[in-house]
Amino acid sequence: MESSILQKIGIDPAYILIGMLVLIIALFVLLFILMGNIKNRNKQIKRLLSGTQAGDLEDIIMKRFAEMDAVKNNSKRLTKEHKEIQSHLSACVSKIGLVKYNAFEGMGGNLSFALALLDTENNGVVLNCMHTREGCFNYAKEIIGGEAYVALSEEEKEAIERAKTLEDEIAENKLK
Repeated sequence: MESSILQKIGIDPAYILIGMLVLIIALFVLLFILMGNIKNRNKQIKRLLSGTQAGDLEDIIMKRFAEMDAVKNNSKRLTKEHKEIQSHLSACVSKIGLVKYNAFEGMGGNLSFALALLDTENNGVVLNCMHTREGCFNYAKEIIGGEAYVALSEEEKEAIERAKTLEDEIAENKLK
């Protein structure tokens, strides 16, 4: 088994034959490893699909997509409801300021009070209840943007300021 090309190069044909045998053995080892991997994958697939048919698997996947769509729609609905609730809450009383005082000298107990009830835009009302020996007199004054368009007593002004600063105090306490 002599070749003129191999003789010119100076390579013995036995070395080529040995190299080819080593390559064939390496390929067989690789083949057996790959066959083992395929066998393991087939077992995993059979375990996954056991008890189900191809149609069942498709139904399961379609149900999951339907559930995801339902969750997405529910999230959109909840976001819309949250925005509506936020808009309604801005018109609700959210700030309160109370000042108790004696309306007249000689009357103890701080039975009179000024109560400011404001929303987030500082709109609302200040109630003034003046307690005297003859009775109790109540006054309500409209507040728009934190300001009244009628004369306010010092107690009413203080109640409004307490209500306006209450939100700042709450925010500061949350940060601490």
